[in-house]
Amino acid sequence: MSATPRELVHQALEFRSPARAPRQLWLLPWAEIYHPEAVAEIRAAFPADIDGCPGYLREPTRAKGDATEVGTFVDDWGCEFVNLQRGVIGEVKNPLVRDWAEDTAKIHIPVEWLSVDTDQASRFCAGSDRFVMAGCCPRPFEQLQFLRGSADLYVDLLVQPPEMTAFLDKMHRFYCDLLDLWVKTDVDGVMFMDDWGSQQGLLIDPALWRELFKPLYRDYIQIAHGAGKKIFMHSDGHTLDIYPDLVELALDAFNSQIFCMGVEKLAPFAGKITFWGEIDRQ
Repeated sequence: MSATPRELVHQALEFRSPARAPRQLWLLPWAEIYHPEAVAEIRAAFPADIDGCPGYLREPTRAKGDATEVGTFVDDWGCEFVNLQRGVIGEVKNPLVRDWAEDTAKIHIPVEWLSVDTDQASRFCAGSDRFVMAGCCPRPFEQLQFLRGSADLYVDLLVQPPEMTAFLDKMHRFYCDLLDLWVKTDVDGVMFMDDWGSQQGLLIDPALWRELFKPLYRDYIQIAHGAGKKIFMHSDGHTLDIYPDLVELALDAFNSQIFCMGVEKLAPFAGKITFWGEIDRQ
């Protein structure tokens, strides 16, 4: 009897030689808008083994607009994105936080995300033979960029004003609460993400990453494993410097730009972490 999609993913994560590599297609709405036939053909030929659980929120969020339509979109934290091209995601042009001491109160922690109907989420999992991922995704570094703006945030990470570090702690506690909620459902795994890499290396000093963000990721991973769940991470760019750290933290799977770094340079990590894709892309 052949393995189910869920079983295939578990086999891959546990290095148990699955009959084939599990499949998952990531795309932006742009692809479905401009190449719907090609997308449909790919999905028909290579059905996904991983699925995402809907949020099933009981309370409405504060987001306004559509993140992938031309115009302005405001996310659940209050960050305003400007989008010039349909089907992709815009950029923050006017950061909400100009001064941490004065503007932190403007930030909305999206507590609505904690209103998940956990019974409905578990029923979704029971009705699928795919490996189901939770309907949440902590992203502390990226959300700080959206709130503050990348250039100013890089300075903040070096100077570490107390108001910023206090907010980062508050954000982290919220993300931990969110993961605690989701791991109580019947999802198979959870994920978090932060785009850390440039074309040639990490966007910040790896030592600073280890000081500020590695402890956060350790908590996320411990929450997942403590509940018997798998945990995945996504990060674009050249992230070779933190691969040993992620292995040390016992991250199950890492979605990274393998060909940006070179397959040969990742060979030492084979059998220690699952390479969650991906095919060559720039």
